[in-house]
Amino acid sequence: MNKSLGIISLVVFISGCAVNSGIIPMGNNTYMVSRQAATGFSGMGTLKAEAMKEAYSQCIQSQKAVKIIEEIDAKPPFILGNYPKTEIKFKCVAEE
Repeated sequence: MNKSLGIISLVVFISGCAVNSGIIPMGNNTYMVSRQAATGFSGMGTLKAEAMKEAYSQCIQSQKAVKIIEEIDAKPPFILGNYPKTEIKFKCVAEE
């Protein structure tokens, strides 16, 4: 029973370490959003998709389109605190 409790505690602790910035306004209709995995075992695809979904949600509120300014992704190997991470800087612009 103690071993099970220890494993459950570890899983809860690790899952609580993921970092999601939410939408950060940078001025002039420019924003940043970032996502970081809690471990090195997750892939970049899901993180990037979640960040892009958040960016699109931000711009849709003002009936605008997303224009990506910069994408920064963590480089492997994903060990010793270098976990998968993506940062997206974007603008909400009028649709063409």
